[in-house]
Amino acid sequence: MTQSVRRLPDFTAIDPPAIAGALEALLESTQGKIDTLCDVPTPNWVNFVEPFTDACDAVDRFWSPVSHLNAVMSSDALRDAYNAGLQTLQAFYTDLGQNRALFDQYRAIEASEAYNSFSVDQRVVIDKALRDFRLSGVDLEGEAKARYRDVSLRMSELGSQYQDQLLDATNAWSLVLEDDSRLAGLPDHSKQLLAQMAEHSGEGAYVVNLQMPSYIAVMTYADDRALRESVYRAYNTRASDQGPNAGQWDNGPVIDELIALRTEKAALLGFSNYAELSLATKMAKNADEVTGFLRDLAQRSRGFAESELNELRKFAAAAGLEGDLQPWDTGYYAEKLRLQKHAFSSEELKPYFPADKAIAGLFAVAKRLFDVSIEKVDGAASYHPDVDLYRISRNGEEIGNFYFDLYSRPEKRGGAWMAGCVDRNRVGDTVQLPATFMACNLTPPIGDAPALFDHQEVTTLFHEFGHGLHHMLTRVDNAAISGINGVEWDAVELPSQFLENWCWDRESLDVIAGHHESGEPIPDDLLSRAQAAKNFGAGLQMLRQIELGLFDILIHSGSTDAAVDVQGVLDAVRAEVSLIHPPVDNRFQCGFAHLFAGGYAAGYFSYKWAEVLSADAFSRFEEEGIFSESAGTAFREEVLERGGSRPAMASFVAFRGREPKVDALLRHNGLAA
Repeated sequence: MTQSVRRLPDFTAIDPPAIAGALEALLESTQGKIDTLCDVPTPNWVNFVEPFTDACDAVDRFWSPVSHLNAVMSSDALRDAYNAGLQTLQAFYTDLGQNRALFDQYRAIEASEAYNSFSVDQRVVIDKALRDFRLSGVDLEGEAKARYRDVSLRMSELGSQYQDQLLDATNAWSLVLEDDSRLAGLPDHSKQLLAQMAEHSGEGAYVVNLQMPSYIAVMTYADDRALRESVYRAYNTRASDQGPNAGQWDNGPVIDELIALRTEKAALLGFSNYAELSLATKMAKNADEVTGFLRDLAQRSRGFAESELNELRKFAAAAGLEGDLQPWDTGYYAEKLRLQKHAFSSEELKPYFPADKAIAGLFAVAKRLFDVSIEKVDGAASYHPDVDLYRISRNGEEIGNFYFDLYSRPEKRGGAWMAGCVDRNRVGDTVQLPATFMACNLTPPIGDAPALFDHQEVTTLFHEFGHGLHHMLTRVDNAAISGINGVEWDAVELPSQFLENWCWDRESLDVIAGHHESGEPIPDDLLSRAQAAKNFGAGLQMLRQIELGLFDILIHSGSTDAAVDVQGVLDAVRAEVSLIHPPVDNRFQCGFAHLFAGGYAAGYFSYKWAEVLSADAFSRFEEEGIFSESAGTAFREEVLERGGSRPAMASFVAFRGREPKVDALLRHNGLAA
């Protein structure tokens, strides 16, 4: 009889000075188990694959909460422990990937008669393990093998250094104001947030900083152009050789070394460049396919973007802007133009998205779509007062857990993300339930009032929850391919972008939204204005994402015998596809953590690639109904539950009945010809 077990972190047991010793002891024990498994005379699923996966899973379960706390509760002690442990762990996994005896055991299983009777999932586990061994340099010998190890360790160290320097640089800049004279134009709610920051810091009446709620408020609403420029330049020169803290936490040299090492790593494995190595585990076949895809989208979008920019320039000039429209002007005047064209400001929706209502609505949408129930686990141990643990169940059976860490704070890295906490995994008759961490940097509560989200923040919440569902609803029983594990990176954004669609429809918004004082739904007039403004600026936004995707794939597609001029490539890409050109001191790449600390190297195109999949997948709900039971069940069964047990394209086709088309993406963005 199958038994389900919940294995969640004990945060109280995570003591930074003790991490190194505990990790060393765990890895020593794990290595002993692996050495024993390498000597199993006739390896099979039960005597080799299950115990090997279980041993590695124990290491992952130890490290995942440490890694997460370093990202959301950064401190000097935790950072030091994390960086030291990361190097130890990287060395362990590098040696594991190059363990010839382990590789030979997998090959023996593949060659055995028993392999023919394996389930599809079991064969996928074996096949992907063999592929990953080869991509980890198992065939290397002598100096090449040693060099691969050194390169891997240094890359890991640099990725962490990049993230640390970005966090330090972000927190290093702030502007203390003694009154609100420079904050004209900001909504009251934003001013209250800046006042609360000042109260927490003990300085001034208001504090403007580079955390996202503050940055977005200033760039969107501040009438003071000089203030917008100061904040823009501080934000876009973070961790670089430019700006107010020039050279203090410069990620430029980190980027150069990382790209050089990635290129060298690819060459050691026989690839022409790092893009080839990265794409070996993705849906896209090669860099030419990626660049062709992005440039085709750019061509389809450019005319729309040019019209948008021309209109914005004319509007800004008529509104009194002196000189050329600058990057620190675009968000400000775009908001005013949207208000003029559609009589809609994003601030109008904020009162209708109090945190409790938005979160409960999100869970209700998941219930109606995928037949899952979600409840908060009262009294559960956590690592911060704002973080709650939730249980997700189906048909009365618990299937997973997740931690919601939603609000911005100084010790938390920027952005929003989902990270695996525990993988679903079966050993014998025992199934370990999956769990995730979901983190955002949404606007926090002010005083005793509830947190109020803007619509973009609600969309972010849905996006990350889509990732979480992908990991938690899996029915795959081997950790290597359960949840998001083993899913091609350029398809992993499908469930997250897909779920964003429920933030726009009246039927779903009536579930998600309700005025924080009266509980009233969004008025028809306000919703119609919001929907009419949905694709405002979509052409420019499309070109921006294409710019980032092209920059990423091109800096990783260079030859192995020449250094990459990162700024030169970025400038060339901007000249090719962008219409808004930043000032010469802009060092956006020094804060582009997706590429240099987040696993998206030669993979940032995934956002657009997966958006094609998600838009086309959602079009089935447009045809059958936003809460179609049959479509929701099919998406759960054919996409969310499948993990990495089959190619993502096969999962998409099983759900949609055909391969994806780009038409829905263009239509959803208002860019269809």
